[in-house]
Amino acid sequence: MKFLLDHDVYKATGQYLSRLGHDVVHVAQLGLSRASDEELLEVAQQRGRLFVTRDRDFGRLVFLMGLSSGVLYLRMLPSTQSFVHNELKGVLRVYDEEELSRAFVVIEPGGHRIRRLPRE
Repeated sequence: MKFLLDHDVYKATGQYLSRLGHDVVHVAQLGLSRASDEELLEVAQQRGRLFVTRDRDFGRLVFLMGLSSGVLYLRMLPSTQSFVHNELKGVLRVYDEEELSRAFVVIEPGGHRIRRLPRE
């Protein structure tokens, strides 16, 4: 799968996804460190990448403002990182890239919630 990582995602998470064999790009690599949240979602969608963030505000953008892009929201602290990574790995096994590109997924220690995005 292809991912675009928000600036707030731990470096270890990007490394973890890369070790699992995924194509991972950080927003800084694209010169988007100062881009707005809306711009980041647009870039992820244009480039066919799932957006990974620790910023819960993306739920508002996706559902209230209708910005449609697959988002994986990681609810984690440094102390819960390994638990969230384990759950993330499980999500990536259960759902394919197409399903995730049309969903907002909250991933937290010991579980996840997936909410399908409205069809365009």
